[in-house]
Amino acid sequence: MSSTPLASVLFVCVHNAGRSQMAAGFLNHLAGDRVEVRSAGSIPGDQVNPAAVEAMKEVGVDISDQKPKVLTTEAVQASDYVITMGCGDACPIFPGKKYLDWALEDPAGKGVESVRPIRDEIKNRIEALIAEIDAKQEA
Repeated sequence: MSSTPLASVLFVCVHNAGRSQMAAGFLNHLAGDRVEVRSAGSIPGDQVNPAAVEAMKEVGVDISDQKPKVLTTEAVQASDYVITMGCGDACPIFPGKKYLDWALEDPAGKGVESVRPIRDEIKNRIEALIAEIDAKQEA
């Protein structure tokens, strides 16, 4: 197997503190170095949501060392997939990229009990995304 990633994925939400961090954590955990993973926010927060960190820790994924990052045009241009999660029109559009909009509840201000179902939905979508990326390689 080559060391070149099969695809590059950018997750974008407003604060880059919850949904996009959980999605990036799952994709890194489940796909390893097969997929290049980025996350960013249109208006990054100060820290990753502690409830998101705790919910991910419960399923064996550590995102405690992550920091919210600002969305850049370069990050979008460098990605094959751009997955938005409630950032509206803040994400620049470039031809040749696959854009997906995942309508997911914002975990901001919620406790870990409320974040778990969001985490689980993200995991389901990540597993489907990995299957899609793998299928493209086999085609």
